[in-house]
Amino acid sequence: MPTHVLVVDDEPALARALQINLQAHGWTVTTVPDGRSALDAVATVHPDVVLLDLGLPDMDGMEVIEGIRGWTSVPIVVLSARQHGEDKVDALDTGADDYVTKPFAMQELMARLRAAVRRSHEPARDVEPAVVGDLVIDFGRKTVSRGGAEVRLTPTEWSFLELLARNPGKLVSREQILREVWGPAYLHESHYLRVYAAQLRRKLEADPAHPRHLITSPGLGYLLEP
Repeated sequence: MPTHVLVVDDEPALARALQINLQAHGWTVTTVPDGRSALDAVATVHPDVVLLDLGLPDMDGMEVIEGIRGWTSVPIVVLSARQHGEDKVDALDTGADDYVTKPFAMQELMARLRAAVRRSHEPARDVEPAVVGDLVIDFGRKTVSRGGAEVRLTPTEWSFLELLARNPGKLVSREQILREVWGPAYLHESHYLRVYAAQLRRKLEADPAHPRHLITSPGLGYLLEP
């Protein structure tokens, strides 16, 4: 079935251009002009990926990300004119999976959308769940439980954790994580690693400021200690 993308942008000309280009490449497209419509559409049309502008007329795009992340892990790719590094980190930290700045190349945007969707649909290899402290990482179901309660992860958070969990106690280099989780085009996006490692620690560690399991090796990479 065609991949369904929800485009959230209040610029009619841009929204229309995105719709035409994406449909020409086989995507199904729904467009909405504001945040509240976006939250309603995620619940009703169940898109495969959300393409979200942060500068919306009724609410800030960060609030939209928070609203979506409150109940679903659908991939979110931000498309924004905000080019400051802090804005990118804030969006990723809030729950976005990727960040594309305007102006943008259409081919790059589609590649990033495909990568986000691929991460959310990749089948997990059938192996026994990994047990890390009070965490149970179920590769088959793509779920993580902590103390018996399931922890909601985004597709990108899961991909990051899965890569480390499949190499327990082994250092996984920054380059390998970026290549396998995001793709070869992301090898210089090292700030993604800091953001997602922090997100995972907040969700999985008893004391995120002093992690016992998700360990950073400065300048080298990350490892998951049993």
